Amino acid sequence: MREDGRVALVTGGSRGIGRAIALRLAAAGHQVAVNYVANEDAAIETVTAVKTAGGTASAVQGDVGDEASVQALIDQVSDTLGAVEILVNNAGITRDDLLMRMKPEAWDAVIQTNLKSVYLCSRAVLRGMLRAKWGRIINISSVAGVYGNPGQANYAAAKAGVIGFTQSLAKEIGSRGITVNAVAPGFIETDMTAALGEDAAAAAVQQITLGRLGRPEEVASAVGYLASADASYITGQTIVVDGGLAI
Repeated sequence: MREDGRVALVTGGSRGIGRAIALRLAAAGHQVAVNYVANEDAAIETVTAVKTAGGTASAVQGDVGDEASVQALIDQVSDTLGAVEILVNNAGITRDDLLMRMKPEAWDAVIQTNLKSVYLCSRAVLRGMLRAKWGRIINISSVAGVYGNPGQANYAAAKAGVIGFTQSLAKEIGSRGITVNAVAPGFIETDMTAALGEDAAAAAVQQITLGRLGRPEEVASAVGYLASADASYITGQTIVVDGGLAI
């Protein structure tokens, strides 16, 4: 179902889950800004896919873990498409290692990209949403942030922080017509899970109730729902999309 067209920003939108989210929001009639930090070719591929499907999109470069860069990309989106009304904080990286071997720079990089970016981007769009008395902020967490995962103390800490941030901000701004929710994917078919290798992926599938990895489009569907009018009475929640991994 198509919605009234709004301006949506998807951070880390050039590949995988981010690309699927961009396509899903565009299919709902929204204008989508596809953020990327380095892979311009992939971002352009996403924009082309949106346009081929009849939607509107543009690529915007920016490091969402850096305050000045975030303000510059928000300004660019505003100048190109208009004020951001739907923000999807999707950008994320991994730097996995056992804690005893984890370097401080690996900890800092994951916290900056996966958690600080959520703070920076949300704060940057908030003034416009408060003025409009409408907005959707959707943060991509992870089942690792709910249940933890060995070798991912930095990643799990950041993703758990995203859930706490989601709940806190939802309480702060709910009276202004702005909802804040999170989606926590499990094992999804992306470059990140491909890096696990066949044996690790097979072991993961054995733990999943539905017996398969998820698809990026299935995460995007949850995001599309939370961005829609149908979810106008839902805020501060985390939707787990994991095929039954955690039950």
